[in-house]
Amino acid sequence: MPSRTILLLLVAWAYLCSHGNGLRSLRRITAGRQGGTGLTGQDANGVPLKRSKRGWMWNQFFLLEEYTGLDHQYVGKLHSDGDRSDGSIRYVLSGDGAGTLFVIDENSGDIHATKRLDREEKAYYTLRAKAVNRITNTSLEGESEFIIKIHDINDNEPKFTKDPYFAHVPEMSPLGTVVMQVTATDADDPTYGNSAKVVYSILLGQPYFSVEPNTGVIRTALPNMDRETKENYVVVIQAKDMAGQMGGLSGTTTVSITLSDVNDNPPRFPKSLYEFKVPESTEPGWTVAVLRATDADIGRNAEMSYRITSSDSPTMFDISTNRSTQEGVVTLRKPLDFEKKRTHTLRIQVENSNPDAGFLHYVATTDEATVKLIVEDVDEPPAFDRLSYVMEVKEDADAGTIIGSVSAADPDSSRSPVRYSIDRRTDMDRVFNVHPGNGSVFMLRTLDREENPWHNISVIATEFNNPRLMSRAPVYIRILDVNDNAPTFATYYETFVCENAKANQRIQTVSATDADEPVGGHRFFFSLAHEASGKANFTIRDNKDNTAGILTRRNSYNRLQKSTYLVPVVISDGDFPMQSSTNTLTVRVCTCDREGNMQLCNQEALVLTAGLSTGALMAIIICVIILLMIVVLFAALRRQQRKKEPLIISKEDVRDNVVSYNDEGGGEEDTQAFDIGTLRNPEATEESKQRRDIKPETLHPPVRRTMFLPPAHRDNDFGQKGLVIDYGCFTSPLSCNSLFRFL
Repeated sequence: MPSRTILLLLVAWAYLCSHGNGLRSLRRITAGRQGGTGLTGQDANGVPLKRSKRGWMWNQFFLLEEYTGLDHQYVGKLHSDGDRSDGSIRYVLSGDGAGTLFVIDENSGDIHATKRLDREEKAYYTLRAKAVNRITNTSLEGESEFIIKIHDINDNEPKFTKDPYFAHVPEMSPLGTVVMQVTATDADDPTYGNSAKVVYSILLGQPYFSVEPNTGVIRTALPNMDRETKENYVVVIQAKDMAGQMGGLSGTTTVSITLSDVNDNPPRFPKSLYEFKVPESTEPGWTVAVLRATDADIGRNAEMSYRITSSDSPTMFDISTNRSTQEGVVTLRKPLDFEKKRTHTLRIQVENSNPDAGFLHYVATTDEATVKLIVEDVDEPPAFDRLSYVMEVKEDADAGTIIGSVSAADPDSSRSPVRYSIDRRTDMDRVFNVHPGNGSVFMLRTLDREENPWHNISVIATEFNNPRLMSRAPVYIRILDVNDNAPTFATYYETFVCENAKANQRIQTVSATDADEPVGGHRFFFSLAHEASGKANFTIRDNKDNTAGILTRRNSYNRLQKSTYLVPVVISDGDFPMQSSTNTLTVRVCTCDREGNMQLCNQEALVLTAGLSTGALMAIIICVIILLMIVVLFAALRRQQRKKEPLIISKEDVRDNVVSYNDEGGGEEDTQAFDIGTLRNPEATEESKQRRDIKPETLHPPVRRTMFLPPAHRDNDFGQKGLVIDYGCFTSPLSCNSLFRFL
């Protein structure tokens, strides 16, 4: 070799250690001398690359994983032909794990692994090596890259994706039915040997289930497995690498398999004959028997239905299914009678509510049982021959009249006598009574259909030997109508007639009402009273429809001569016995225009013809009262204001307004003639005060003299009008009607 050529010798040692075998292999890879120029290319920026000539290169090395030796594992040796062993060359290593996992002796170029490596953590490492001048630290050759690949060993057992597994398969499934698939994985290298090749097998669960070795699919190994016999199974599956060979690693998992239910069992009665005792006093609708059939299935497949297939009393009983308990409930439809029938026999059938069509050809879905109901005798209360009674009586029947009768008897064999009475809570007015021995219902007092057309009472029947046993029956009594009421006006009638009315002019239409209710309906007849027909001013025309028209009989009426007419109208009915009554129609005479519109009438007629209702009149009265209250309140306020401001303000006012007159007073003792307060407050004059020394003169009125007092101040309440004093108030206070007045 030329002296300037770098020679790289790389020795790769690989150890395969196993307990006791101590095998060791040595591999040497030597790179030949490269002549000429290296390969060219482009970098990421498109700049042409040119590989410099160097004296060595290599590709990859293999290193055994999980090294267990005490010394560092030897990888290889780096050497350059320029190394004269004088220490001038230093070897440098960089890349994955350089300095930590992998170290190089910078003098000799030996590479060692410092730690135990695991291929499953990292399968290979990429490193770069170069030789540099120790003094100048310049690279003698270009940096070269190489790979250290970790050589796999079988150090990982297969692991299942789940542990445990849960699965369901229907019972009675055919052979080979797929239950589920299990999966196990191996972390070893699948490309190297059989370390990652997994084979499945079943350790527990035979002969019921099997597993496919290569896929892990679990299937049923027996046909028609019955859930009612065994429901839950535990299967243990093993996964082994090295294709299941000796020395391979393995892992296991548990599969819990449950057989799901199908409707493969019919309901069954535990007994073929059932007996129940039922008291004869049991009321309809009550439960008399409860049956429970069993079904080995569960859930929806255990739902069942009951029905009566035959009975010696077809309409006496009914059966229904209690869905929460799956029981058959027999109920009573009609009352029991021990004296008539003491036993009842039923045939009950139970069947699946949701049968499975796949099992109908070989599994029965129904079962039957006999139910015997024994009626027990009970001391029963008396029983009426009817549930209710309807009786009729005319309203004019006398007290003591028998309306009808009720009948009750003791249904027991003892046939105890029965005593009758009326429940007074239903006849508070004591209108009726019943004979205690024979049950005849009669009246205690007379009736009035118009007051109460129906009476509802209850009759009680009590056993004579056992008064605690009693029963009741409603009695409906209808009061029949008798024509005992006369027809009357349907309402109060009052009308008017114009003074210029013409003869045969209709002024009012009247109708009638009657409290009676004849079968054929009402028919009323109208006429004038006999005593008024001779000199009548009005006449009546029967309209034949239970109404009549009031007509004028002359051409004109005079309001001043007679303002009001009272027309007696006789109303008769058409029933027997005939009833009639005389009703009065008030007619007021009013002044009307040519069209017959009322213009002037007396006060009562005016109000009525104007169409004012009672509410309108009340509203008018209330408004008038409110207006009067406002006037009184205003007057009271004015009076209060005058009390606060005296008439004479100062002494000057008194001097300016002194008036003399010739009436002689009573002297110093005259304290009742007048009061100065009257001038200050004219409204405060007491009407009852009189002079003690002078007797009032009643034959001649007092002389009244008035005087005008000019105002002293403009701010006085009297303003510019002045004050007028009535002297008659001083001479005779009783004759003073108005002490002051304003001009």
